[in-house]
Amino acid sequence: MTTFSCSFHDLAGLDEAARARLLRRSETDLAAFVEKVRPIIAAVRSEGDAALLRFARELDGADVAPGALQASEAEFDRAFATVEPDVVEAIRFGIDNIRRFHEEQKPEPMWFKEMRPGAFAGDRWTPIQSAALYVPRGKGAFPSVTMMTSVPAVVAGVPDLCILTPPTADGSVDAATLVAARLAGVETVYKVGGAQAVAAAAYGTETIRAKIKIVGPGSPFVVAAKSLLSGVLDTGLPAGPSEAVVFADETVDGALAALDLLIEAEHGPDSSAYLVTHERRVAEEAMAALPGHLARMTEQRRAFASAVLSGAYGGIVLTASLEESYRFINDYAPEHLEILSVEPFRHLGRITEAAEILMGPHTPVTLGNFVLGPNAVLPTSRWARTFGPLSVTDFLKRSSIGYVTSAGYPELALHARRLARYEGFSSHENAVSEMRDEILGRPRR
Repeated sequence: MTTFSCSFHDLAGLDEAARARLLRRSETDLAAFVEKVRPIIAAVRSEGDAALLRFARELDGADVAPGALQASEAEFDRAFATVEPDVVEAIRFGIDNIRRFHEEQKPEPMWFKEMRPGAFAGDRWTPIQSAALYVPRGKGAFPSVTMMTSVPAVVAGVPDLCILTPPTADGSVDAATLVAARLAGVETVYKVGGAQAVAAAAYGTETIRAKIKIVGPGSPFVVAAKSLLSGVLDTGLPAGPSEAVVFADETVDGALAALDLLIEAEHGPDSSAYLVTHERRVAEEAMAALPGHLARMTEQRRAFASAVLSGAYGGIVLTASLEESYRFINDYAPEHLEILSVEPFRHLGRITEAAEILMGPHTPVTLGNFVLGPNAVLPTSRWARTFGPLSVTDFLKRSSIGYVTSAGYPELALHARRLARYEGFSSHENAVSEMRDEILGRPRR
């Protein structure tokens, strides 16, 4: 059995400062990362491809040959020959569900409604013209992120798409990532990661065309680069290191809660993961089960999960009541939330601040991350309070449409003229005055 000490927090005994510390994530303070990222961005902007190749060697330990920043068609073909058929089948299955979900999510191209007699207004949706899809690799390979970022972008109809992902040591791209990219409909993959990838998307290089948006999760270095470059390109929803809350009520076995608590904790030592329960039995059962569960993990993932659950960003939170559990979860605003209960819908209405809510004992985060269909690229660090999951609409832009007939114009003009006069805008007022009537009444030459 693995020797392990899980952090345990009895919420009723914590003062306000201690409770506030539980809400923190590893990326809360980006100041140190920002200073490290500044020179990387400056180098990519001034040196282009040369900087990307140098940082691949220095930061990723990867030997990428000049002229080989983009994955070739032959590399794609080799990937399909390399990846096990059952993994390819799983990728196809996941992409099919993800595509179905996002096609349903896609809004109608336009709606138009008569607001008043003769006055029409509505919205039109059109795809953005370009986007970079960031797929991390530092603590593993993530074809699932490729699936989650690529499918909604393709469904939206973005004409210029590329994937940016760190190279492996031999200068190649993870094979399953290439398989997922092609099956999702993206053929342009660049071997560049970290802050340098964000800079390449923002400014472009000899090989990589600049994009107007970048999406996808990443390390604090990626998050810091996005922060610095948010005035140059749209950096999308804030997605940093993984985080999850597993909420368990009195109807479930604590061993099941412990099993699911480890899902996001194994992503890396900078992840966050809490079991929240008002039932002491569940907390004690989970605590007892964790060493056995950890013993059945690989060495690297066991080390990551142990670091999270014994550290400052994870563990077990025992609350005094259901109401206190709801309040803590809403204050925490997690990226992933599991509601472990045989009656999960009785809790759903009380929880409003979570980016993803997976309900019941048969819906672990694993299914949401890979194959269920909803997007698993989610806001972190409490940004679930204002952001939702990555979606088709992240790759679409909305234009308001208006059309007023000659019959509908007079009523609207009257009220608009009064408001323009009150606010002191004379040209606004003149444009809906008798001046317009006179011009429109003139015979055309």
